[in-house]
Amino acid sequence: MSYQPLASDDPDEQKTYGSLDTSPTQSPTPLLGESLLVEDSVPDIENPFLDTETAEYWRHVYDNCQYECRHVFNPKLEWSAKEEKELVRKLDWKVCLWACVMFFGLQVDRGNLSQAVSDNMLDDLGLDTNDYNYGHSIFLVSFLLAELPSQLVSKAVGPDRWIPMQMVLWSFVAISQCSLTGRGSFLLTRSLLGFLEGGFIPDLVLWLSYFYTSRELPIRLSYFWTTLSVTGIITSLLAFALLHLRGVFGWEGWRWLFLVEGSITLCVGIASFFMMPASAVQTKTWFRPKGWFTEREEAIVVNRVLRDDPSKGDMHNRQALTPKRLWEAMKDYDLWPLYAIGFCAYVPQSPPKNYLTLTLRSLGFSTFNTNLLTIPADVIHIVNLILLTRLSEWLNERSLIAIIQPLWTLPCIFALRFWGGVVEDRWGTYAILITLLSYPYCHAILVGWCSKNSNNVGTRTVSAALYNMSVQAGNVYASYIYRDDDKPLYRRGNTTLLVINLVSILVFLLTKLYYVWRNRQKERLWNALTEEQQIEYRKTTKLQGSRRLDFRFAH
Repeated sequence: MSYQPLASDDPDEQKTYGSLDTSPTQSPTPLLGESLLVEDSVPDIENPFLDTETAEYWRHVYDNCQYECRHVFNPKLEWSAKEEKELVRKLDWKVCLWACVMFFGLQVDRGNLSQAVSDNMLDDLGLDTNDYNYGHSIFLVSFLLAELPSQLVSKAVGPDRWIPMQMVLWSFVAISQCSLTGRGSFLLTRSLLGFLEGGFIPDLVLWLSYFYTSRELPIRLSYFWTTLSVTGIITSLLAFALLHLRGVFGWEGWRWLFLVEGSITLCVGIASFFMMPASAVQTKTWFRPKGWFTEREEAIVVNRVLRDDPSKGDMHNRQALTPKRLWEAMKDYDLWPLYAIGFCAYVPQSPPKNYLTLTLRSLGFSTFNTNLLTIPADVIHIVNLILLTRLSEWLNERSLIAIIQPLWTLPCIFALRFWGGVVEDRWGTYAILITLLSYPYCHAILVGWCSKNSNNVGTRTVSAALYNMSVQAGNVYASYIYRDDDKPLYRRGNTTLLVINLVSILVFLLTKLYYVWRNRQKERLWNALTEEQQIEYRKTTKLQGSRRLDFRFAH
């Protein structure tokens, strides 16, 4: 047996992963091989390892793949709700917080180009809007092409090693942008940044999945992507100061911007070598002799994650994917609807976001006011992102909550296309753009959804990359929607965005219907088996991940 049968429409409802609602009556220090006895404990029906055959099956899997945490696997381990809450809080401070710091380092270098162009960077280098689009496209294509190779390298050497290496390497390229001389050097640095930054996000998501359950991960990812907006606020204020340095040592302000912000990422990258343990049981090292967790806390972290998803231990954290396993993951068609969402859901807001500073400058705002005027959208974006992800968790609903994003952007895109005051009324235009870019971001929900429906480490590694590749492919297309011959109103471009917005709403609805249908199909086949046949299936099936009959898709 691999999993207990799940309700077709509610695969995650009321999971407790082994925690109890009572507190221990004595100091929780039993040996890892024993269970903690708690007064008035209740049977933990959500622990799949309470079945002896299931426990032995997975113990055999963990031993065969040399899973790094196998020595603390304990089907009978129990813990209190208080212990779990305190431990999750510690994980948030130790793991999630640093993930946010690293994402800050990524976004600083990935997003500062829009601030640089507000300081007349294009004119200084003899470039135009089409060159800007071309550079953005080269970055995205390079980023896209690097996604899967980066994930494969990360899986082989470990994200705790690969991610800091990525950050240090791309920070050198980011710093070198202060020496740009023209179109050639601009396009070269755009390409190098894309290749080196590609795969960073799925690599980091994979690392986070080692510590959090499937219900907890989307919330942590919402904090993760909140950093995107926080970075926007911080770098806008930083740009306000740095762009005032124009003329110091004969440099333009945007050159100082690239130098300082690239140096910030370099510092974060170096620190990450010391802040990323390989797993919950590998936090002790020469520079951290006591580690982050006690032996009991290590056991709780590992066992709660495995009870939520036993497949998280079916590969070693430094085990490379075989070509066969890679191919199997790539052809898992049940995840393709999520890739389709990734391709179209983020296009409608991409051109307005990328052109925001250029648009504000064209409306007559100064360089410095332009950067400050971008901040309100980032602030509201943070609030909406967290509220949307929390709502998804509270209702245990993904598709019908994530669809709020395109429903939010639809009237804004409609106004940009048909309102007669666009550009002529600069504050009205600004209000529409800020409302549009304050949209509730569903990316955290989608990434967690993709991880949940992958259902094993190998597929999860590949699907994270493929999903992000689909997002980047959409961004590549989006970078050509606003064209130089269509400005300043971008009527043609906004018509295209309006159509894509409507298509994305349809794709969300079809994805919901698809997973409901697939769960009912699986349920029908599963119920057609006798109890003995179900037991035999769990013992002998060669199918992995979401292809198993006893797995149900989240939606």
